[in-house]
Amino acid sequence: MKVFISADIEGISGVATNQQLKTPSEYQRFRKLMTAEVNAVVEGAFNGRATEVVVADGHGNMSNILIEDLDPRARLISGSNRVMCQLEGLDESFDAIMFVGHHGREGGSDAVISHTLAGICVNEMKINGKVVGETEMNAFVAGSFGVPAVFISGDDAYVKEVKETLPQVEAVVVKRAVDRFAAELIHPTVVAEQIREKAEIAVKKAKTIKPLTIDGPVTFEIQFKGPQQAKMTTTLPTVEAVDPKTIRFTCDDMVTAYKHMWGCVIIAITATNGVLGNVNA
Repeated sequence: MKVFISADIEGISGVATNQQLKTPSEYQRFRKLMTAEVNAVVEGAFNGRATEVVVADGHGNMSNILIEDLDPRARLISGSNRVMCQLEGLDESFDAIMFVGHHGREGGSDAVISHTLAGICVNEMKINGKVVGETEMNAFVAGSFGVPAVFISGDDAYVKEVKETLPQVEAVVVKRAVDRFAAELIHPTVVAEQIREKAEIAVKKAKTIKPLTIDGPVTFEIQFKGPQQAKMTTTLPTVEAVDPKTIRFTCDDMVTAYKHMWGCVIIAITATNGVLGNVNA
């Protein structure tokens, strides 16, 4: 039983504001809390008879988890230069994917620190006309490898949002969303125990859960926050402009479409304040 864990930070216990993740001293606190929450999932997975666990750090520059504090039975994918973004390392050899510390999509609800992949540029994403957040999008990619999504953890708004698409996943609510930047928090030790229990159950029932798949071509529609972001993605000949802030492209399969989406987001991030704006040579 080989398990892939995608870890984010906005949806872990304790996080309620963006400043907690930006102020250096606070960020160091939450790196530790993130690592501890990942460890709870890893422990639960092994308790559920997993034989191999790979963790992909998926927040910001994707190098937040403290390797020296990580459960030594797990391997860690860290660093931001990844063709497959939050799913680097995932393939058909895995039996399940688990999402810990994830968050709701921007505009979907009052989910804490809601956004979709890159808050600086993305306003909304659709796959074949369906509005998706990061978890649903990643679950579709995993499904194309035959890997089912079996576990999620985050705030109550996020869990409700994701369960509309993935009703069979085991879920742990780590806090109650009050507003995008406010939450009613549950103590990390209480959350960790719940995560261990639900992660164990999730791995044990993984073979009974059907992967989330899409048959046929995959069309992404991405609405950006600024027209300059959308405009520059049209340097790719496969991308068409729908309106000044929205683009669309179609690929033959989900994995190719995911890579294409990530490339467009990288371009859009770069274009936010002007491509090559800091270069003077």
